[in-house]
Amino acid sequence: MKRSLVPSSAGSAVRAVLRPSTDALRAAGIEDSALSAYQNRVDRGVKGWMHAASAQGDLLLATSDADATTADGLHALRQLGADLGGILAKNKLRHVTLDAQPGALTVAEGLALNAYRFTKLFGIKAKDQWSLDQLDVVGTDRAGFAQWQALTEGVSEARDLINTPVLQLGSLELAARAEELALEHGFKCTVLHKAQIEALKMGGLLGVNKGSVDPPVFIVLEYRGEGATQEHPTVLVGKGVVYDTGGISLKPSNFMEDMKCDMSGAAAVIGTFCAVAAAKLPVNVVGLIPATDNRLNGNALVPGDVITISNGVTVEVLNTDAEGRLILADALHYAKKYQPKLVIDLATLTGAASRAIGPYATVAMGTADRATWDALQASAGMTHERLVEFPFWDDYKDLIKSEIADIKNIGGAEAGMITAGKFLEYFIDYPYVHLDIAGPAFLDRAITYYGKGGTGVGVRLLTHFLTA
Repeated sequence: MKRSLVPSSAGSAVRAVLRPSTDALRAAGIEDSALSAYQNRVDRGVKGWMHAASAQGDLLLATSDADATTADGLHALRQLGADLGGILAKNKLRHVTLDAQPGALTVAEGLALNAYRFTKLFGIKAKDQWSLDQLDVVGTDRAGFAQWQALTEGVSEARDLINTPVLQLGSLELAARAEELALEHGFKCTVLHKAQIEALKMGGLLGVNKGSVDPPVFIVLEYRGEGATQEHPTVLVGKGVVYDTGGISLKPSNFMEDMKCDMSGAAAVIGTFCAVAAAKLPVNVVGLIPATDNRLNGNALVPGDVITISNGVTVEVLNTDAEGRLILADALHYAKKYQPKLVIDLATLTGAASRAIGPYATVAMGTADRATWDALQASAGMTHERLVEFPFWDDYKDLIKSEIADIKNIGGAEAGMITAGKFLEYFIDYPYVHLDIAGPAFLDRAITYYGKGGTGVGVRLLTHFLTA
């Protein structure tokens, strides 16, 4: 989608005029500037304003006077934009212009999130797919527009990565795409390959990779924007399992096709780097992505194997489908070299998280101080990427004790998302936040601003948090 900032009114296929009012009025498509019967009824209620404005384009939108400074107000404005996106798609309208009124960029954000479509793999049907080709915002400030554009494009990039099947996006392709985006947006990308991973004794990443024909990679992203005052970086760690069969502990065949989404954490980290670097934000941030697929062959890990993580902790692998925590363990230990101010990991880690709160929020836990949690929760509210904090008591460590190794990679049926977090605690010595995004990362139905498929959850939250 082309996004542009225009200084004054311009002709377009669609025009959305944002006007504060007590009621949210949404007009359907207007052909040849003629109002439908429904729109005429609405128009009479606003004293002919729609008729007067209809000559300027084909679609009109009146918004409520939602407060763009509050979490609820921002959510309402984004939802209004998403509703507009639905109207555009239904009427196959491809170009929209928004007048700059208070909250216009927030409406545009919801519109862009709703208008996203993954169309790259269509062949003969490509020409039949609707897309929003151009979104203009009239008269807003350039700095705000540039930051909005960087953010929405970062989210779209993350969603593209999540929605791409493993045949087109294995571990090597993910690394190559990260390198391309680094060159495009101005951040540093270093890819460690198998020999380097072996030298670092990353037994978790190497162990999960044993069942694959493709080699693992460890992707390191770095960005320090001009004016960044933070001496020690915030480190973002993203789970990069590009496809998850479960390994020997094979998943059921139902919905296994969605397991391309098991690298949603990695996608969120990459999307965040695209957003902050493209907008040239003054932040100091490092990204770490351990990437592999989890498949099964004659060499794959089997339940009962014991592996050694790079910090020397031994792990009894009772379930090969609890693989994400194994590769994250190596990445979390690697993060220590940066003496981080804070480490945040994102992972589609447990079905327990999704079962606990569904697709409406992210499960969160960790060792960070209250001020950090308050800042994260504030960003979660303002972006509507909500967090639900779970306890992180040491009692839960009893559930992952092993009789033959230091720890085991799963507990029992109780508190699965918390025991996964407590497993990861064995590999940290810094302030830490664990985000289990298993619920909101990949949707089976449209929710709020998002359609089915990958959402890019985490990009908007982290970008807001890093710059708050």
